[in-house]
Amino acid sequence: MSWVTQTLASSLGRKVVMALTGLFLCTFLVVHVAGNLQLFKGDEGRAFNEYSHFMTHNPLIMAVSYLLYASILIHTTMAIILTRHNQASRPVKYAYKHPSANSHWTSRNMGILGTVLFIFIVLHMRTFWYTMHFGPIEMVRYEDNGQEYKNLYTVVTAAFSNPIYVAFYVLAMAALSFHLVHGFQSGFQSLGIRHKKYTPLIEWLGTYVFGILIPALFAAMPVYMYLKSINVIG
Repeated sequence: MSWVTQTLASSLGRKVVMALTGLFLCTFLVVHVAGNLQLFKGDEGRAFNEYSHFMTHNPLIMAVSYLLYASILIHTTMAIILTRHNQASRPVKYAYKHPSANSHWTSRNMGILGTVLFIFIVLHMRTFWYTMHFGPIEMVRYEDNGQEYKNLYTVVTAAFSNPIYVAFYVLAMAALSFHLVHGFQSGFQSLGIRHKKYTPLIEWLGTYVFGILIPALFAAMPVYMYLKSINVIG
């Protein structure tokens, strides 16, 4: 286990761990957004409830979920450690007339963006994950297959009928967008994966897929559900 200790003790090792956990979380976002798109189906939540049931009863996915929780905690911990280490190595803050000329806004504010996202994740898991596993939740049975499901769709509907929660959700997705634009590309850079042949593809994916498309899809869900709740759309 000495190699683990040595890895976590070095700044480079921490960046590698942070990159690996961050890229794993990116793959989770793809799966999560694809599943949550079931909310847009006009079937009173059946597709979403079936998807939720599958995700919480499939043994492989349940095992991977523990890796997900660990990745969130490790990624956050590494970010805090690296930030404090960088601050300690520069006890005197330098004054820059034009800081934007030296680094991008997202890279200078990853700590703030990460904090917003961590608060969002805690609130999000309390609202949905905790309720799904431990909270009171009604059951629904579909007659054509006789299967009974936890009606998580009603939990989502109730949460997204609150305009304050919807507004915070959209704000968090904006933070996610900026976080991913920088984080996705820097993750590959930390792993030493940079080459003129595939770096443009990494930058394109980081900007347009993970920085724009995925956060936009996530943000559209609470907005859509809220508009449904006030009968703006059917």
